[in-house]
Amino acid sequence: MKTINRIRRAVMAKPTRTLSVALAVTVLALGTTACSDFLDVNTNPNAPQDVSPNLYLPPMVHWLATSEQFDGRFLNRYSQAWVLPQTSGTTPNVWERHGYDRTSDNLAQLYRDVYWNLGMNLSNMISRSEAEERWDALGVGYVLRAWGWLSLTAIHGELIVKEAFTPDQYSFNFDTQEYVYQEVLALLDKAITNLQRSDGQVSATYLAVGDKLFAGDRAQWLQLAWGLKARALNHFSNKTSYKPADVIAAVDKSFGPGQDALFRYPNTSTDNTDRNFWGTTRGNLNSFRQTTFLVGLMNGTAYPGAVDPRITRMLSPDSTGTIRGIDPMVGYGSVTKERPWNLWGYYGTGNVAVGQSGRFLFDDRAKFPVMTYAQLQLIKAEAALKMGDQATAKQAYLNAIGSHIDFVNARNNEVGNPTVTQISSAERAAFLANPSIVPATITLSHIMGQKFIAQWPWAPVENWMDLRRYHYTDADPVSGTQVFRGWNLPTQFDADNNLKPVQRARPRYNSDYVWNRAGLDKIGGLALDYHTKLMWITEK
Repeated sequence: MKTINRIRRAVMAKPTRTLSVALAVTVLALGTTACSDFLDVNTNPNAPQDVSPNLYLPPMVHWLATSEQFDGRFLNRYSQAWVLPQTSGTTPNVWERHGYDRTSDNLAQLYRDVYWNLGMNLSNMISRSEAEERWDALGVGYVLRAWGWLSLTAIHGELIVKEAFTPDQYSFNFDTQEYVYQEVLALLDKAITNLQRSDGQVSATYLAVGDKLFAGDRAQWLQLAWGLKARALNHFSNKTSYKPADVIAAVDKSFGPGQDALFRYPNTSTDNTDRNFWGTTRGNLNSFRQTTFLVGLMNGTAYPGAVDPRITRMLSPDSTGTIRGIDPMVGYGSVTKERPWNLWGYYGTGNVAVGQSGRFLFDDRAKFPVMTYAQLQLIKAEAALKMGDQATAKQAYLNAIGSHIDFVNARNNEVGNPTVTQISSAERAAFLANPSIVPATITLSHIMGQKFIAQWPWAPVENWMDLRRYHYTDADPVSGTQVFRGWNLPTQFDADNNLKPVQRARPRYNSDYVWNRAGLDKIGGLALDYHTKLMWITEK
């Protein structure tokens, strides 16, 4: 009966709809006493006691690329990357008002994946890899764990880390965000050390069996580890411990020109779950539309006289052929023909036919980024500017824009939509010669505006982190303009906000507000306005 009790406690502590096969095997393997013969895993040929480390990888790598797409439906509304316009009345939807859905697991996919889909599966992969001296697989395991904690703390703030996978507990204590960042950096250092080893049982062939991101290439996993370290270190920009030179050093050891980390969806399953979550077939973005803020960054409003050639390759027109956005506080205008088409590039809100071409990242066939060279170069540009190194900042800034133009062309080329043309070398040259985009002296408002574009819409966590690092409406210390030009706080907030902008997402409802209220109470998580509490990493 001891084994059954352990299973029951595991399910109660981490509620979910399904139990992964690998985790089920692990939990069952904890006991060998028999309340029933089926618990004897040593005699059940359909439930192997041991799982090879490389076989844990496929679902975990899938969620590495996919979790943010699920949560991006909501995070991108906080950052005004896109909007879900209200269908009636004058009150915007709750996420546009910086609120949240009560008693719902919306904006909790990453939470579920880090604690459950990766969870003990990842712990087992790490321990087995170490026991077998598979240092490359061990390094990958540490990268995945660090990515999970980094992404999750950037959304939620305080996390359960020390007690996360402790058996026989009903409630769990949250750790400070400062501790979480320390753990992230320590894990990345372990990853870097192990991924540089070539002794033991290191084998690209073995790792490639489950590695659907880099096909077993530990050099690329090493670059991803350095990129995550650069991203994490740059989050400290409001802290006295911020070291921009360390950020730049990490970027320089990560991906180089043309080395974007891209995940390819198989697109083979009949239930469509292995297709791009934002593609036309799955139909998850029917009513979402681009915002006035995003369009303003690209149509010459925020940067006068500079119309970005990417605008017609990333965004959708209205019926007149004009690229327009929607103000989240206003919603659809009264002139129907001036409403932008959906993100796939079609009129209306209904599903596009299965297999029909989308555009940019909104297509079944588009490779989805986990990290890009453009993103890293803009992190470097920001750090260099804070060091007072204008030359390095400007070169990284130019590298990023050019790389992202290539990125846009590549994604549209994959999609093969005949209505979307490639950005020409002449368009690229003219844009980079425009003094509104590349003045003699670049400022934070140039770098962060271009970073928002380069991360749209695939990096909702980092874009939202950037906005909160600059407290949404901070002024550029050089130009005096807002760091994020044209971004406006909501004029209507959700009632629970008390007129304050959102700073964090609440923990997953079905993991903590149902099962762990004692833990939440210790950090103030039961307060109705907890989601407006400033995070440690963004405090000055």
